Amino acid sequence: MSAMTDTAAWTPAQPKPADALRAEAAIEPDPVHTGEATKDTQIIAIYGKGGIGKSFTLANLSYMMAQQGKKTLLIGCDPKSDTTSLLFGGRSTPTIIETSSKKKLAGEEVTIGDVCFKRDGVFAMELGGPEVGRGCGGRGIIHGFETLEKLGFHDWDFDYVLLDFLGDVVCGGFGLPIARDMCQKVIVVGSNDLQSLYVANNVCSAVEYFRKLGGNVGVAGMVINKDDGTGEAHAFAEKVGIPVLAAIPADEDIRRKSANYEIIGKPDGQWGPLFGELGTNVAEAPPMHPTPLTHDELLGLFKSEETGADFMLQPATFEDMCGVDYVEKPSLEVIYDEV
Repeated sequence: MSAMTDTAAWTPAQPKPADALRAEAAIEPDPVHTGEATKDTQIIAIYGKGGIGKSFTLANLSYMMAQQGKKTLLIGCDPKSDTTSLLFGGRSTPTIIETSSKKKLAGEEVTIGDVCFKRDGVFAMELGGPEVGRGCGGRGIIHGFETLEKLGFHDWDFDYVLLDFLGDVVCGGFGLPIARDMCQKVIVVGSNDLQSLYVANNVCSAVEYFRKLGGNVGVAGMVINKDDGTGEAHAFAEKVGIPVLAAIPADEDIRRKSANYEIIGKPDGQWGPLFGELGTNVAEAPPMHPTPLTHDELLGLFKSEETGADFMLQPATFEDMCGVDYVEKPSLEVIYDEV
């Protein structure tokens, strides 16, 4: 007997899977908490292109900030759930979405100990995401934060809360901290490549867009990862008007240790001073108003032969679309002479 898929199991009495996903994505999140804050906590959202190293940066940054005496909470908001894996030596943690679903089926409530874990003073948790094809990732982020609020998020006693967000995705859930003033400032992680700076520029554009709508979030600066010294990321930061908080070099020792889930942001380690300075800069950098670049300005940071910026667009013709043997046929349209 062949296994029955979700689609095959659908009956006319049930909503179609596609309709159910659209309905889920269209649900508005609960209103943002507006009560009086019980502690002056800095909430910082870190955005970057997938694979650029933001989870590596955040795992080491959060560890260093804890060693500096700052009570720090790291929340992974990327469906890949790789932030805490780096912090916990490759060990994955139960995600909030996964745990919430299991507890709901069992008729139980989620507790802090189910989803939050700690290492050497750093507290960390993962929001997670739905299974492939079974839900909206952005809606999953929203659901995760709603669960955090039920767990008392606004009463927790932390100096810093770091949110690890995927920057490639622009749907509502991933833009939640910027759109709804859930954080005070944003930090972008990029490198000397066009795609990561394109994402960083998009994040700056989002911050400015919501500022015009009355938002208060600003960009505190940029972390350059895998810096090979070519200078494009530094030029980008200067042009949009944000500081470079740290430049992490493209170093084989860093690459190897990161691949082995090893924390390098330790005060007594080789890279301790680098991450120590980053921890201080992240804490002290004020939120700023960036000036996003146009696409042509972004391309202008790179040599034209590297980006294809000097390529001239050649319009296609109808003959191209129909093939080389295309024969123009007389029109059957009737045209009347003007009286």
